[in-house]
Amino acid sequence: MKGKIIVSKFWTNFLSGRRAAAVTIFPFILIIDKSFRYDRVLVNHERIHLSQALELLIVPFYVWYFTEFLLHYIRIRDFKQAYLRISFEREAYRNESNLQYLKTRKFWAFTAYFNSNNV
Repeated sequence: MKGKIIVSKFWTNFLSGRRAAAVTIFPFILIIDKSFRYDRVLVNHERIHLSQALELLIVPFYVWYFTEFLLHYIRIRDFKQAYLRISFEREAYRNESNLQYLKTRKFWAFTAYFNSNNV
């Protein structure tokens, strides 16, 4: 799934709380500036999220994502660290530089990152 890339400073800032250069809202990848359209690592990171969302049938992905964030945030009281502990983000960050990752990615690969300390 490649997703449709949309350049929107407003929506990217709104949906990320001004914290991200890109946000994935299936089937779209929203980016803050047109220059990021050519950032292959960033786009690959967001495409990993598209795959995660698709295999969880979209809505459950977002419920799971925000529930996991909230549980981490309640426990550690640090926004960035809670975000980085989300299993979906761990998988995406760990594999974003591997531009071939989505060709070999296993179904529900994010589950391997539940207890992982690696980002």
